[in-house]
Amino acid sequence: MSWRTAAQATLHCLTGCAIGEVLGMVIGTAAGLSAGATVALAVALAFFFGYALTMRGVLRAGLSFREALRVALAADTVSILVMEIVDNAVMVGVPGAMEAGLANWLFWAALAFALAVAFVLTVPVNRWLIARGRGHAVVHAHHHH
Repeated sequence: MSWRTAAQATLHCLTGCAIGEVLGMVIGTAAGLSAGATVALAVALAFFFGYALTMRGVLRAGLSFREALRVALAADTVSILVMEIVDNAVMVGVPGAMEAGLANWLFWAALAFALAVAFVLTVPVNRWLIARGRGHAVVHAHHHH
């Protein structure tokens, strides 16, 4: 099990998480939601988009919607959970970032930094999962279905 495979799996996860995270942070900040409500929205959207991207690939491989959902849940839940805990902890931990507003560089710099830290800390988790036939390894079993 290589670090490269783990990094690729994490990058796949990061794509869905980042779409949801950025969208949630933008909507929450623009709407003037509290930091807690903004984080909750960002996390919900990160899970939605993370699962959706995985499901898209396995649906193309011929799995039913129900089977694709099971694969996505098995493949991505731990990775997305770790990524969301880390990136939201960093985002909330950067002084003033949540209150900075969309036009402020601090908001965007903190969000980019949070996603980068989440990526780095999630790669070893994905490596551990894939080495045990879990996580993103579940998806690879269906690529040639």
